[in-house]
Amino acid sequence: MEKRKIDVIIPTYKPGEEFGKLIHRLEEQEYRPDRILVMNTGKQYWNTEWEKSSILEVHHLEQKDFDHGGTRKRAAEMSDADIMVFMTQDALPADRHLIGNLVRALTESEKVGAAYARQLPKKDCRFLEKYTRSFNYPEESSVKRAADIEKYGIKTFFCSNVCAAYDRKVYLESGGFTNRAIFNEDMIYAGTMVKAGYGVAYAADARVYHSHNYSAGQQFHRNFDLGVSQAEHPEIFAEVPSEGEGIRLVKKSLKYLIKTGHVWLIPQLVIQSGAKYAGYFLGKRYEKLPERLVLKCTMSPYYWKKF
Repeated sequence: MEKRKIDVIIPTYKPGEEFGKLIHRLEEQEYRPDRILVMNTGKQYWNTEWEKSSILEVHHLEQKDFDHGGTRKRAAEMSDADIMVFMTQDALPADRHLIGNLVRALTESEKVGAAYARQLPKKDCRFLEKYTRSFNYPEESSVKRAADIEKYGIKTFFCSNVCAAYDRKVYLESGGFTNRAIFNEDMIYAGTMVKAGYGVAYAADARVYHSHNYSAGQQFHRNFDLGVSQAEHPEIFAEVPSEGEGIRLVKKSLKYLIKTGHVWLIPQLVIQSGAKYAGYFLGKRYEKLPERLVLKCTMSPYYWKKF
Protein backbone atom coordinates (compact mmCIF):
# COMPACT_ATOMS: atom_id res chain seq x y z
CA MET A 1 0.00 0.00 0.00
CA GLU A 2 1.40 3.35 -1.09
CA LYS A 3 2.34 5.54 1.91
CA ARG A 4 0.10 8.59 2.19
CA LYS A 5 0.63 11.68 4.32
CA ILE A 6 -1.71 11.46 7.33
CA ASP A 7 -2.92 14.14 9.74
CA VAL A 8 -4.96 13.07 12.74
CA ILE A 9 -7.21 15.93 13.87
CA ILE A 10 -8.71 15.94 17.37
CA PRO A 11 -10.90 18.65 18.96
CA THR A 12 -10.47 18.59 22.76
CA TYR A 13 -12.14 20.09 25.81
CA LYS A 14 -10.77 19.41 29.29
CA PRO A 15 -8.85 16.34 28.08
CA GLY A 16 -7.85 13.94 30.84
CA GLU A 17 -5.61 10.94 31.35
CA GLU A 18 -7.34 9.00 28.59
CA PHE A 19 -6.17 11.56 26.04
CA GLY A 20 -2.55 10.79 26.92
CA LYS A 21 -3.25 7.13 26.14
CA LEU A 22 -4.76 8.15 22.80
CA ILE A 23 -1.62 10.09 21.81
CA HIS A 24 0.58 7.14 22.78
CA ARG A 25 -1.51 4.65 20.78
CA LEU A 26 -1.44 6.91 17.73
CA GLU A 27 2.34 7.20 17.96
CA GLU A 28 2.56 3.39 18.10
CA GLN A 29 0.48 2.80 14.96
CA GLU A 30 2.10 0.66 12.26
CA TYR A 31 0.90 3.25 9.75
CA ARG A 32 2.15 6.16 11.84
CA PRO A 33 0.47 9.54 11.28
CA ASP A 34 2.70 12.42 10.24
CA ARG A 35 1.00 14.85 12.61
CA ILE A 36 -1.55 14.96 15.42
CA LEU A 37 -3.32 18.32 15.12
CA VAL A 38 -5.23 19.23 18.30
CA MET A 39 -7.88 21.96 18.41
CA ASN A 40 -8.12 22.54 22.16
CA THR A 41 -10.91 24.56 23.77
CA GLY A 42 -9.65 26.27 26.92
CA LYS A 43 -5.88 26.65 27.24
CA GLN A 44 -6.19 26.47 31.05
CA TYR A 45 -7.29 22.82 30.75
CA TRP A 46 -4.35 21.76 28.58
CA ASN A 47 -1.50 19.59 29.87
CA THR A 48 1.73 20.80 28.28
CA GLU A 49 3.33 17.38 28.97
CA TRP A 50 1.49 16.09 25.90
CA GLU A 51 3.51 18.45 23.72
CA LYS A 52 6.54 16.21 24.28
CA SER A 53 5.17 14.15 21.40
CA SER A 54 7.22 15.07 18.33
CA ILE A 55 4.18 14.82 16.04
CA LEU A 56 1.69 16.77 18.16
CA GLU A 57 0.68 20.34 17.32
CA VAL A 58 -1.88 22.18 19.44
CA HIS A 59 -3.99 25.23 18.68
CA HIS A 60 -6.02 26.82 21.49
CA LEU A 61 -9.41 28.47 21.17
CA GLU A 62 -12.06 29.85 23.49
CA GLN A 63 -15.35 28.05 24.05
CA LYS A 64 -17.32 30.84 22.36
CA ASP A 65 -15.37 30.10 19.18
CA PHE A 66 -15.94 26.34 19.17
CA ASP A 67 -18.30 24.79 16.65
CA HIS A 68 -18.68 21.10 15.77
CA GLY A 69 -18.40 21.87 12.08
CA GLY A 70 -16.47 25.15 12.02
CA THR A 71 -13.64 24.04 14.32
CA ARG A 72 -13.02 20.89 12.30
CA LYS A 73 -13.22 22.90 9.08
CA ARG A 74 -10.62 25.30 10.43
CA ALA A 75 -8.33 22.39 11.32
CA ALA A 76 -8.78 20.88 7.86
CA GLU A 77 -7.65 24.20 6.36
CA MET A 78 -4.38 23.80 8.31
CA SER A 79 -3.78 20.37 6.79
CA ASP A 80 -1.88 19.54 3.62
CA ALA A 81 -2.11 15.78 4.19
CA ASP A 82 -3.44 13.30 1.65
CA ILE A 83 -5.77 11.85 4.28
CA MET A 84 -7.24 13.52 7.35
CA VAL A 85 -8.32 11.27 10.21
CA PHE A 86 -10.74 12.99 12.58
CA MET A 87 -11.11 11.58 16.09
CA THR A 88 -12.61 12.55 19.43
CA GLN A 89 -10.56 12.75 22.61
CA ASP A 90 -12.34 9.77 24.23
CA ALA A 91 -11.75 7.25 21.43
CA LEU A 92 -8.90 4.76 21.90
CA PRO A 93 -7.41 2.68 19.05
CA ALA A 94 -7.99 -1.00 19.78
CA ASP A 95 -4.71 -2.05 18.15
CA ARG A 96 -1.79 -0.83 16.02
CA HIS A 97 -3.67 -1.34 12.73
CA LEU A 98 -6.34 1.37 13.07
CA ILE A 99 -4.82 3.98 10.75
CA GLY A 100 -3.65 1.45 8.17
CA ASN A 101 -7.07 -0.22 7.96
CA LEU A 102 -8.82 3.14 7.59
CA VAL A 103 -6.42 4.12 4.79
CA ARG A 104 -6.98 0.79 3.06
CA ALA A 105 -10.77 1.15 3.20
CA LEU A 106 -10.48 4.68 1.85
CA THR A 107 -8.14 3.92 -1.04
CA GLU A 108 -8.89 0.38 -2.24
CA SER A 109 -12.46 0.97 -3.50
CA GLU A 110 -13.25 3.28 -6.38
CA LYS A 111 -14.53 6.78 -5.57
CA VAL A 112 -14.69 6.43 -1.78
CA GLY A 113 -14.35 9.77 -0.01
CA ALA A 114 -14.64 8.76 3.65
CA ALA A 115 -14.10 5.69 5.83
CA TYR A 116 -15.21 5.36 9.44
CA ALA A 117 -14.11 2.95 12.16
CA ARG A 118 -15.97 0.36 14.18
CA GLN A 119 -16.74 1.50 17.73
CA LEU A 120 -16.33 -1.19 20.38
CA PRO A 121 -17.84 -0.86 23.87
CA LYS A 122 -15.54 0.04 26.74
CA LYS A 123 -15.28 -2.19 29.81
CA ASP A 124 -17.82 -0.15 31.78
CA CYS A 125 -20.38 -0.10 28.97
CA ARG A 126 -23.90 -1.10 30.04
CA PHE A 127 -25.54 -4.21 28.53
CA LEU A 128 -28.11 -2.39 26.42
CA GLU A 129 -25.58 0.10 25.07
CA LYS A 130 -23.33 -2.80 24.05
CA TYR A 131 -26.11 -4.05 21.82
CA THR A 132 -26.62 -0.58 20.34
CA ARG A 133 -22.91 -0.55 19.49
CA SER A 134 -23.21 -3.89 17.66
CA PHE A 135 -26.33 -2.63 15.83
CA ASN A 136 -24.62 0.51 14.54
CA TYR A 137 -21.16 -1.03 14.07
CA PRO A 138 -21.50 -4.63 12.83
CA GLU A 139 -18.70 -7.10 12.11
CA GLU A 140 -18.94 -6.78 8.32
CA SER A 141 -17.36 -3.93 6.36
CA SER A 142 -19.37 -2.18 3.67
CA VAL A 143 -19.44 0.73 1.22
CA LYS A 144 -22.62 2.76 0.76
CA ARG A 145 -23.37 5.01 -2.20
CA ALA A 146 -26.24 7.09 -3.57
CA ALA A 147 -27.72 3.98 -5.21
CA ASP A 148 -28.22 2.51 -1.72
CA ILE A 149 -30.45 5.32 -0.36
CA GLU A 150 -33.67 3.46 -1.19
CA LYS A 151 -32.40 0.34 0.62
CA TYR A 152 -30.60 1.84 3.62
CA GLY A 153 -32.25 5.26 3.98
CA ILE A 154 -30.41 7.53 6.39
CA LYS A 155 -27.83 4.81 7.10
CA THR A 156 -26.40 5.58 3.64
CA PHE A 157 -25.07 8.84 5.07
CA PHE A 158 -23.83 7.35 8.31
CA CYS A 159 -20.31 8.41 9.29
CA SER A 160 -18.82 9.20 12.69
CA ASN A 161 -16.07 11.66 13.53
CA VAL A 162 -15.38 9.64 16.65
CA CYS A 163 -12.96 8.08 14.18
CA ALA A 164 -13.18 8.67 10.44
CA ALA A 165 -10.72 9.19 7.59
CA TYR A 166 -11.31 11.60 4.72
CA ASP A 167 -9.65 11.92 1.34
CA ARG A 168 -8.56 15.55 1.43
CA LYS A 169 -9.02 16.13 -2.33
CA VAL A 170 -12.60 14.84 -2.16
CA TYR A 171 -13.15 16.85 1.01
CA LEU A 172 -12.12 20.09 -0.71
CA GLU A 173 -14.10 19.24 -3.83
CA SER A 174 -17.23 18.56 -1.75
CA GLY A 175 -16.97 21.78 0.26
CA GLY A 176 -15.88 20.21 3.57
CA PHE A 177 -17.67 20.47 6.89
CA THR A 178 -20.33 23.09 7.34
CA ASN A 179 -19.20 26.28 9.10
CA ARG A 180 -21.96 25.99 11.68
CA ALA A 181 -23.21 22.72 13.11
CA ILE A 182 -24.75 22.06 16.49
CA PHE A 183 -24.02 18.37 15.99
CA ASN A 184 -23.87 15.75 13.23
CA GLU A 185 -21.30 17.57 11.06
CA ASP A 186 -19.97 14.20 9.89
CA MET A 187 -23.28 12.99 8.43
CA ILE A 188 -24.05 16.40 6.92
CA TYR A 189 -20.76 16.22 5.05
CA ALA A 190 -21.18 12.53 4.18
CA GLY A 191 -24.63 13.22 2.74
CA THR A 192 -23.23 16.01 0.56
CA MET A 193 -20.41 13.77 -0.58
CA VAL A 194 -22.65 10.79 -1.37
CA LYS A 195 -25.00 12.98 -3.39
CA ALA A 196 -21.92 14.15 -5.34
CA GLY A 197 -21.21 10.55 -6.38
CA TYR A 198 -18.77 9.31 -3.71
CA GLY A 199 -19.06 6.36 -1.36
CA VAL A 200 -18.74 6.08 2.43
CA ALA A 201 -16.82 3.02 3.62
CA TYR A 202 -17.37 1.32 6.95
CA ALA A 203 -14.09 -0.33 7.98
CA ALA A 204 -15.01 -3.01 10.52
CA ASP A 205 -11.36 -3.97 10.97
CA ALA A 206 -10.46 -0.39 11.99
CA ARG A 207 -11.51 -0.46 15.61
CA VAL A 208 -11.66 2.03 18.48
CA TYR A 209 -13.00 1.71 22.00
CA HIS A 210 -15.72 4.29 22.48
CA SER A 211 -19.01 4.22 24.38
CA HIS A 212 -21.09 6.26 26.81
CA ASN A 213 -23.56 5.30 29.54
CA TYR A 214 -25.94 8.19 28.91
CA SER A 215 -28.91 8.78 31.21
CA ALA A 216 -32.37 9.27 29.72
CA GLY A 217 -31.96 13.02 30.22
CA GLN A 218 -28.64 13.06 28.39
CA GLN A 219 -30.19 11.04 25.56
CA PHE A 220 -32.99 13.60 25.34
CA HIS A 221 -30.55 16.54 25.02
CA ARG A 222 -28.34 14.70 22.54
CA ASN A 223 -31.24 13.75 20.31
CA PHE A 224 -32.70 17.25 20.51
CA ASP A 225 -29.48 18.55 18.96
CA LEU A 226 -29.59 15.72 16.42
CA GLY A 227 -33.09 16.81 15.42
CA VAL A 228 -31.94 20.44 15.15
CA SER A 229 -29.05 19.44 12.88
CA GLN A 230 -31.41 17.61 10.56
CA ALA A 231 -33.95 20.44 10.54
CA GLU A 232 -31.19 22.88 9.59
CA HIS A 233 -30.11 20.73 6.64
CA PRO A 234 -33.25 19.60 4.77
CA GLU A 235 -31.18 19.33 1.58
CA ILE A 236 -29.58 16.24 3.15
CA PHE A 237 -32.15 14.77 5.51
CA ALA A 238 -35.62 15.70 4.22
CA GLU A 239 -35.89 12.56 2.07
CA VAL A 240 -34.30 10.17 4.59
CA PRO A 241 -35.97 10.59 8.01
CA SER A 242 -34.41 8.88 11.05
CA GLU A 243 -37.60 7.57 12.62
CA GLY A 244 -37.63 4.27 10.72
CA GLU A 245 -34.09 3.38 11.75
CA GLY A 246 -34.86 4.32 15.35
CA ILE A 247 -37.91 2.06 15.44
CA ARG A 248 -35.87 -0.79 13.96
CA LEU A 249 -33.27 -0.39 16.72
CA VAL A 250 -35.95 -0.47 19.44
CA LYS A 251 -37.58 -3.62 18.01
CA LYS A 252 -34.28 -5.46 17.63
CA SER A 253 -33.15 -4.37 21.10
CA LEU A 254 -36.40 -5.68 22.60
CA LYS A 255 -35.97 -9.04 20.88
CA TYR A 256 -32.37 -9.21 22.06
CA LEU A 257 -33.31 -8.53 25.69
CA ILE A 258 -35.94 -11.26 25.60
CA LYS A 259 -33.63 -13.71 23.82
CA THR A 260 -30.80 -13.20 26.32
CA GLY A 261 -33.08 -13.25 29.38
CA HIS A 262 -32.53 -9.60 30.31
CA VAL A 263 -36.24 -8.81 30.48
CA TRP A 264 -35.76 -6.56 33.53
CA LEU A 265 -33.99 -4.12 31.22
CA ILE A 266 -37.12 -3.63 29.09
CA PRO A 267 -38.35 -0.65 31.20
CA GLN A 268 -34.92 0.96 30.74
CA LEU A 269 -35.23 0.43 26.98
CA VAL A 270 -38.70 2.03 26.97
CA ILE A 271 -37.55 5.05 29.01
CA GLN A 272 -34.36 5.56 26.99
CA SER A 273 -36.17 5.18 23.66
CA GLY A 274 -38.91 7.55 24.75
CA ALA A 275 -36.35 10.18 25.78
CA LYS A 276 -34.51 9.81 22.47
CA TYR A 277 -37.67 10.22 20.42
CA ALA A 278 -39.00 13.13 22.48
CA GLY A 279 -35.71 14.99 22.09
CA TYR A 280 -35.53 14.27 18.37
CA PHE A 281 -39.19 15.25 17.82
CA LEU A 282 -38.74 18.61 19.54
CA GLY A 283 -35.38 19.26 17.90
CA LYS A 284 -36.87 18.80 14.43
CA ARG A 285 -39.42 21.47 15.37
CA TYR A 286 -37.10 23.82 17.27
CA GLU A 287 -38.13 26.83 15.19
CA LYS A 288 -41.62 26.64 16.67
CA LEU A 289 -40.33 26.54 20.26
CA PRO A 290 -39.70 29.56 22.51
CA GLU A 291 -36.03 30.35 23.06
CA ARG A 292 -36.18 29.52 26.77
CA LEU A 293 -37.42 26.01 25.98
CA VAL A 294 -34.77 25.49 23.31
CA LEU A 295 -32.05 26.39 25.82
CA LYS A 296 -33.47 23.86 28.30
CA CYS A 297 -33.60 21.11 25.68
CA THR A 298 -30.20 21.52 24.04
CA MET A 299 -26.89 20.09 25.21
CA SER A 300 -25.10 22.94 23.40
CA PRO A 301 -26.29 26.29 24.83
CA TYR A 302 -23.21 28.07 23.44
CA TYR A 303 -24.45 27.30 19.91
CA TRP A 304 -27.56 29.44 20.34
CA LYS A 305 -25.70 32.42 21.76
CA LYS A 306 -24.06 33.01 18.38
CA PHE A 307 -27.23 34.33 16.79
